Amino acid sequence: MSDNTTDDLVRKAQHGDVAALGALFTRYRDRLRKMVLLRLDRRLCGRLDASDVLQEAFLDVARRFPQYAAAPTVPVYLWLRALTGQRLIDLHRRHLGAHMRDAALEVSLYRGALPQASSASLAQQLLAGLTSPTQAAVRAELQIQLQEALNDLDPLDREVVVLRHFEELNNVETAQVLGIEPPAASKRYIRAIRRLKAVLDNRPGFCA
Repeated sequence: MSDNTTDDLVRKAQHGDVAALGALFTRYRDRLRKMVLLRLDRRLCGRLDASDVLQEAFLDVARRFPQYAAAPTVPVYLWLRALTGQRLIDLHRRHLGAHMRDAALEVSLYRGALPQASSASLAQQLLAGLTSPTQAAVRAELQIQLQEALNDLDPLDREVVVLRHFEELNNVETAQVLGIEPPAASKRYIRAIRRLKAVLDNRPGFCA
């Protein structure tokens, strides 16, 4: 089934081909896993991992696919991402219980409302290439500076950066997820990246 296009898999799944639906989910599994890892609350890392979230998300996908197939309003990946994100929210609520109020402070108020990626996780990914002893010596300080810069971003600008740079959505998909126009999404992305790049450029010997 590896030769099938996404459209082929969607079409087969519409006709009840369970294997095609599984292959469709598998095709996007790595991207969905990355999204989950970015947004999984750190307090749950010891008892919940991305595979748990994806396993439960696929059950939602299987149950709700006929409804999506009857009237698709977004590309299939964005639909899969939305269901996976909702399952992540549900698991946050289930496991955090009385502490959910704290986690809610990290949830975007914009369309699609998913738990936000922590500034620590984002900074770590941005600095993942710093591996030499000299680089490691400045990494901790630079990570703090990046976290502060990320926290200082307008929440919507920050979410645009997460979607574009880390989740690797294109500009149109990002705008669709957030319910804004593509030119606005592009403007916010450029503005936010310039602010983050300025932090990195201020570090001697660091190439952003």
